Amino acid sequence: MTKRPGKAVTIAVVGKSSTLSKSQKSFNRLIKQIEQKRQQLAAWEATIPRYQKKHIDEMVPLNETIQAMQARMVLRLDQAHGKKGLTRKERGELAELIVQLASGLPTLRDNAELQAIYNKHSTSDFESDLADDKQMIKDMLEEMMGIQLDDDVDLESPEDFMRKAQTKLAEKQESDAAAREAREAKRKKTAKQVAREAAEEAAEKEISESIREVYRKLASALHPDREPDPEERERKNALMQKANKAYDSRNLLQLLELQLELEHIDPAALAQLSEDRLKRYNVILKDQVRELEMELIHVEADFIARFRIDSMFSLRPDYVLQQLDNELAEKQEGLLDMERDLVAFEDINAVKSFLRSMRQAARDSFLDIPF
Repeated sequence: MTKRPGKAVTIAVVGKSSTLSKSQKSFNRLIKQIEQKRQQLAAWEATIPRYQKKHIDEMVPLNETIQAMQARMVLRLDQAHGKKGLTRKERGELAELIVQLASGLPTLRDNAELQAIYNKHSTSDFESDLADDKQMIKDMLEEMMGIQLDDDVDLESPEDFMRKAQTKLAEKQESDAAAREAREAKRKKTAKQVAREAAEEAAEKEISESIREVYRKLASALHPDREPDPEERERKNALMQKANKAYDSRNLLQLLELQLELEHIDPAALAQLSEDRLKRYNVILKDQVRELEMELIHVEADFIARFRIDSMFSLRPDYVLQQLDNELAEKQEGLLDMERDLVAFEDINAVKSFLRSMRQAARDSFLDIPF
């Protein structure tokens, strides 16, 4: 028997004048929160493969084209720097622009010609600047995450960084937990602490028993050996596997949903649950909400690291593809502008005009700053 469309695990008001209790309202609210977070995870699961394909098919080759154009621009501006007609100030501005463009090129470390141009116009040299930048990023990440990264961590590989950072975080959490346990072991427990721990153990036992009770009812109803019909036996076997998985992960909501699918419970029946039972259920559901929140944080952090998402980027699954399209359009327009500039900069007067426009833009930006 299949689950009817629109039917969900929720507590219904029974009787015309009845109202839901505080625990019943909490139960419904937690169920709603879990469902919302499930939907968010499902949206990410559907969106990320589409985003990844578009990123690989369009963004990666476009970035490579832009980087190749920037390398050509560095060469063109270096040629312009050696021409007559530039003032000392303009040569300094042009040198800064060359260093800025060259430093953003991933190919700089493997291109001796570009490195030579960078070193010629920079006050330092490429290798020392690269080492300083890496150390600065590493220090910032260590301070932000509260961990000590190994020197061999590849900051340019989001996958390598995330893997090693997560390992370090797990090691730190284990170390902190062990230290706490060691400190607590040295302390003599007060009567209140002993009583609190006993209460926590009793509450955990009651919670486990609540989950086990729901599971036992399902297991009894779904036992494949009790079903003579082969097709129905196969269906019950699949449901039993879901029940086993839900029980192992303490997923109360999924167990209740399976009961609903088998029509062993309904909203009216849930309304008859005792307050004590509901409170235990709510503790379990709160844990599920926290687990889903952590899973969402992990998915979003992985998305940011994998695709090098800007901090201003809106992390909504229903919006990220549109943002990617907008970014592609902006980069394509910028590429066209760069192609036009590359031709124009053969004329030293066009270079001088461009430098003047940069100075004016900097002045306008400064005047816009509120004092």
